[in-house]
Amino acid sequence: MQPSDSTTILSEPALAIRYGKTVRTLQRWRAEGYGPAYLRIGGSIFYRVEDVETFEASMRKGGEGM
Repeated sequence: MQPSDSTTILSEPALAIRYGKTVRTLQRWRAEGYGPAYLRIGGSIFYRVEDVETFEASMRKGGEGM
């Protein structure tokens, strides 16, 4: 996997597809203070790929010592 360009962003629907979740789930996560960091631009929500990957890495469990 190549490092992501920190300027690459995902829309809210694109992240929902990546995670196999609904946009509503992402909205709930934000309200609960959970999930990757996000940007609100002109009333729309966007996610930097760098922040998404950081969040995903923090969710990784197991696999150590294998």
